[in-house]
Amino acid sequence: MKDDMCLKTLARFFIICVIPFVLLWIAFSAIGPAFGQEVKGGGKDEEGGKERAMAEIEELTEEMGKYLLSVARQTIEQELFGRKKPEKPERDLPAIFHERRGTFVTLTIQGGLRGCIGHIIPQESLIEGITVNAINAAFRDPRFRPLNREEWKNVKIEISILTEPEPLSYTDADDLLKKLRPGVDGVIIKKGRHQATFLPQVWEQLPKKKEFLGHLCLKAGLDGNAWRQGDLEVSTYQVQAFED
Repeated sequence: MKDDMCLKTLARFFIICVIPFVLLWIAFSAIGPAFGQEVKGGGKDEEGGKERAMAEIEELTEEMGKYLLSVARQTIEQELFGRKKPEKPERDLPAIFHERRGTFVTLTIQGGLRGCIGHIIPQESLIEGITVNAINAAFRDPRFRPLNREEWKNVKIEISILTEPEPLSYTDADDLLKKLRPGVDGVIIKKGRHQATFLPQVWEQLPKKKEFLGHLCLKAGLDGNAWRQGDLEVSTYQVQAFED
């Protein structure tokens, strides 16, 4: 009898305590990676992260770009000539127009710069940014006098829609040169209170990396060779541009 009672007690212990523990261990082993266990191959995913993020950013269609160009032009004309800008109901605008995006508006006359103002870091919706920076580029760029009516007939407009800037890590001046992509990257440099940026379009005028960086340093109020010291904070971004 005592032996039977001992066997029954052991059986109950095994059923109540041991079997649940084993099942729990099996279940945890199966879902372990979701709780932070190392998954091999993560390095490759990290390297491709920026490219995937770029691919996920919604681009504007040509039709959208043309509409934003018309908004920029009509906004400047309204200021110059007192014309009323036709209103388009917000419900009719594409959703992307209401996203917070960095924007620049650039004005040129016969290929020469006549004004360029924008926000690298989004401060308003895309369409608001185009409107604000159209006025700023035409009348508030400190490098130029306000645009006048006589000049207007020769003005070409380009708008740039920016991606979020990403820090660019580098070890020294040579490494920085290797990592820059002419024609692709807009570049921001910063050192203390000194900061400046060149849009990717500037590569067309300054295609050599050393010359590009030298002029960017001068724009920031630094020595033209400051980039060689390896202590600048550097970030890059890309743009989608439209011009009329």
